Amino acid sequence: MLKRLLENKIKKTLEISSSIALLGSRQVGKTTLAKQLSKTIDSVYFDLEDNLDLIKVQDMKLLYEENKNKLIVLDEIQKIPESFPQFRGLIDKERQNGNKSALFLFLGSASMDLLKQSSESLAGRISYFELFPLNIKEIKNTEITNIHKLWIRGGFPDSYLSKNNQNSLEWRINFIKTYLERDIPQFGPRIPVETLRRFWTMLAHKQGSTINVSNLARNLDVSGTTVIRYLDLMVDLLLVRQLKPYTFNIGKRLVKAPKIFVRDSGITHALLNIKDFEDLISHPVVGGSWEGFVIENIASILQLNINAFYYRTTGGAEIDLILEFSITELWAIEIKRSSAPKISKGFHIACEDIKATRKFLVYSGNDTFSIKNDITVISLFDMMNKIIEFQ
Repeated sequence: MLKRLLENKIKKTLEISSSIALLGSRQVGKTTLAKQLSKTIDSVYFDLEDNLDLIKVQDMKLLYEENKNKLIVLDEIQKIPESFPQFRGLIDKERQNGNKSALFLFLGSASMDLLKQSSESLAGRISYFELFPLNIKEIKNTEITNIHKLWIRGGFPDSYLSKNNQNSLEWRINFIKTYLERDIPQFGPRIPVETLRRFWTMLAHKQGSTINVSNLARNLDVSGTTVIRYLDLMVDLLLVRQLKPYTFNIGKRLVKAPKIFVRDSGITHALLNIKDFEDLISHPVVGGSWEGFVIENIASILQLNINAFYYRTTGGAEIDLILEFSITELWAIEIKRSSAPKISKGFHIACEDIKATRKFLVYSGNDTFSIKNDITVISLFDMMNKIIEFQ
């Protein structure tokens, strides 16, 4: 089993925070991580998709009294939103008795609903973490063939650890099918399965592009409002990322639509029926897929106070990824799949526009070296190390 980077952070936070919410899409490893924590922390686990466990948690006060001094782990917490006020009462009572360590670990597959429910009732009493699919710092082997394996299969543990590419692809196809037929219908109004599948596939084809709601609506034969509703749902389920544009204090005409990424590269490839590396490198989506892969790996290690953007002017100046550590510390990151990458003039202009403090080019090679205009060419693994050391 691969050790997750979040494990130690959560262990430390359990000592100082009254509750923790661990968010992440289904099958990303939340339950496995919680059970790993239980090896060193006395805990009790309830799966709220199990009818018996759901009955057990109906009386939260009684449940807590029966499991006092244990960490109570509640999986798929969005199933019982009405219980959050009860959590607050129990937490406040323990605080009055001087207990400041965690009483509850909430696991959730939907970001917006869980954040909304918990923030209203547990403000100041909860810490948030998101468990991403596996990143390259967690797979231990960073040889280029293994990075390609992670890129092709994506970071869902069962997909990445499959015996071969065919088994991995079958797992991802079943994952998509389950989300479409069982999981997504649980959130909001009923959406036709085939329509949502087409929408998800369209997003995969447009990986790394700015969203054009009108075109998507026309191709799906639905309204623009419906497209936005579909997109919001996919974002809330942590399946799609909207990378917002950097628009602060720039006196130029900017592209202001968000860039869209299917978050896991393996799911992107399954939606497009890309089976292996040979299929991928000959596919038109290869550049957008690599860009999304790099962005998700970087996003997985960012602290909550660090903001990520992209930048593009109508004149062609562009930065693939901006990391805003503070108002005076902006890192500009260009992303290229080539092992011998070249910087465009637009990147130089964009860096001047935003007054970037550091400039990087993340590429598929392993060496780190400097080129003109103070740009550091760097591997994804070393880029992630730099960010971890700085933040």
